[in-house]
Amino acid sequence: MNIIDPAVGAIINYIDKDPEKNLQTMANLMSKIAVLPRHRQQIESVKAFLEDKDSNWYKFTIKGIKNIDKNILKTLMINFLVNASLKGIPKQQEWEKKLDANVPWAILMDPTEACNLNCVGCWAGKYNPHNLSYETMDKVCSEAEELGVYFIVLSGGEPTVRMKDIIKLAENHKSQVFHLFTNGTLIDEDMVKEVKRVGNITFAISINGLKENNDAIRGQGTFDKVMKAMDLLRENGVLFGYSATYTRTNIEEIFSDEFVDKMIEKGAYFAWYFTYIPVGKDPDVKFMVTPEQRKYAYEKINYIRATKELFAIDFWNDGEFSGGCIAGGKRYLHINAAGDVEPCAFIHYANVNINDVSLKEALMSPIMKSYRKRMPFNQNHLRPCPLIDNPKELLDIVRESKAKHTENSEASHIENLYNDLTQVAENWGEVADDIWENKNASKKEA
Repeated sequence: MNIIDPAVGAIINYIDKDPEKNLQTMANLMSKIAVLPRHRQQIESVKAFLEDKDSNWYKFTIKGIKNIDKNILKTLMINFLVNASLKGIPKQQEWEKKLDANVPWAILMDPTEACNLNCVGCWAGKYNPHNLSYETMDKVCSEAEELGVYFIVLSGGEPTVRMKDIIKLAENHKSQVFHLFTNGTLIDEDMVKEVKRVGNITFAISINGLKENNDAIRGQGTFDKVMKAMDLLRENGVLFGYSATYTRTNIEEIFSDEFVDKMIEKGAYFAWYFTYIPVGKDPDVKFMVTPEQRKYAYEKINYIRATKELFAIDFWNDGEFSGGCIAGGKRYLHINAAGDVEPCAFIHYANVNINDVSLKEALMSPIMKSYRKRMPFNQNHLRPCPLIDNPKELLDIVRESKAKHTENSEASHIENLYNDLTQVAENWGEVADDIWENKNASKKEA
């Protein structure tokens, strides 16, 4: 008999009882059902944190177990921890050997390019207006599950415009988690009721700072709408976090104690931090952070993790934990609303369209193959990105794979941004190399 199923059942039973008393027992059960050695090591590290009842991580865990809706909590325990990680990763590794291609942990797709906002600096690009059909999204989810991929991220445009189809997807693919990057302004009581019913949908609400900074970028009144949506989600025990893009003008605010504490108070359990990338709508290199500001973000994300009741990730400055860039199917890939299969939400190039090929075929497309053979793009994993940290790599990939640019505007094509981004990469490289060398020297001394 598979040890995973009864162990998961026992963990779920403990959730319904005294979580504080049973926390270590739950962690011990998780360790027993871990398939890969590194998963067991990770769980042992978590157990060490949970022994300290004064730690932010202990308080974070207890808060989640107590306050998240039980149907959502149970569903996510199975889908995220067991299916997506303990079961999914070994399956992905098997398929990677069979296909000789990267097989991701997550699929990001855009149900629509439609959006009720018009934000400054939106990464989504100047595409023609498109929507992925329900049938196409359903096919992607089924093919992803066959490959061991149980984490489906939805963005856009504004994905909640297609909420009826997303609810239907969540019902038809109960073993997967559907994680929505949303502006939050369309979340209402009816939507929350459906999310609680299906149990496998979570939200990352985009926000660009406190009221003045946020509304300057996202439009007047959006901050208040987001606060209302967060209140509604928290009161109903729906798991959510926030997504924040740091630029040259807002970086200090969105990493500040005032802002982070406000998000935690509103009920956020996680934070996704992104640095501004000059792609999509009106790309502007001058909007990017300076090297000193990026170093500040690196220091602050580690401070947040050490002190706050929040799971926080910086997708560029956390390359040291992911072994560099996670795109190109290594950990995820992007399917835009037209169906173009791109390496990343910020790398707008593709050879194939998901309406014409299977997911397996998309993973073996020329641009994905070109990505795979070059990874990691830099031995300093604080310089992971082929676009802003190693633009020569992206230029070579695009030329070698003969991938088409999927935006209508050529302003963000690497051929046009190359000189500016080369200077950006060199400037950050000097700072990042100092951090990396000092960090490695400290490890050797220890």
